[in-house]
Amino acid sequence: MIRMILTRLVSSLLTLAILITIVFFMAHATPGGPAFSILGQKATPQAVEQLNQRLGLTAPLWRQYLMWFWHLAHGQLGYSYLLNRPVRQLVGDYMVNTLALYASAMLLSVILAIVIGLIQGTTWGRWPANLIRLLELCFYAMPTFFIGTIMILYFSVKWRVLPAGGISSVRISDPGLLDYVRHLVLPVVTVALLGTASLSYYFGASVHDELGKDYVRTALAKGLTFRAVLFRHVLRNALRPLVTMVGLAFPYIFTGSMMVETVFNYPGLGYLLWRSALSQDYPVISGVVLLIGFLTVLGNLFADIVNGLLDPRERYE
Repeated sequence: MIRMILTRLVSSLLTLAILITIVFFMAHATPGGPAFSILGQKATPQAVEQLNQRLGLTAPLWRQYLMWFWHLAHGQLGYSYLLNRPVRQLVGDYMVNTLALYASAMLLSVILAIVIGLIQGTTWGRWPANLIRLLELCFYAMPTFFIGTIMILYFSVKWRVLPAGGISSVRISDPGLLDYVRHLVLPVVTVALLGTASLSYYFGASVHDELGKDYVRTALAKGLTFRAVLFRHVLRNALRPLVTMVGLAFPYIFTGSMMVETVFNYPGLGYLLWRSALSQDYPVISGVVLLIGFLTVLGNLFADIVNGLLDPRERYE
């Protein structure tokens, strides 16, 4: 088990090093370099040259690359020229909202996927499973901005039971936790619907595959009830693909956050990335991309470790 964890850890560190290198060279591949991206398209060559000297961009590329790694190792992500704040503080403030949103959405997605997947897997080939598959395809094909707009149209505009966006009510001086949860409901449900549509099918197919194996027939022949076999044995083995899918879903969670957070005007990393891209605030873009990559690698590492705990065979691969 320890050997497997160390192997996955080394692989994750190499992946992060490659990501950092790609982000560094993409910054220098932009027309005019990072200074031109910061100053904008109307910047004069003299202004670009002065900023290059001030930022140390006139040094040899290998030295800039080593300084880039040094700064990242010390948590220095640069400075936002648009918001006049360190990128580390900006990312930290917005990341809290994003983690609250997508941790809640992922938890809800996993719970719904397990319930729906068990029904789908045990009724495979019959009308309940076919109906569930049709609904999964419909929700999976819907863009997140479309689902979010429908949510706002009905729950905020027509029925007026939930707020349309933001994280707190402007009219309330001290909103509190309940008001924050009310603003969180629609974005969470929007993301959870898409996550459930993708996770439930894989889990249902895994349940169906496990039910056809020899150990299930042997357990039933020994007198165990179908419910006991399903929840004691099948569920544990069928969770492995679900855990893997959750780990692989990390990049889609954060890249898809831009659309959802923009629709609901939710101040998270996706909203920050979108606003920074429009204003060409390159240090913020780099910081958010690196954070998303780090969390993606961390999610995959977590999925590998959990799979190793669920299936002993994984520990020796």
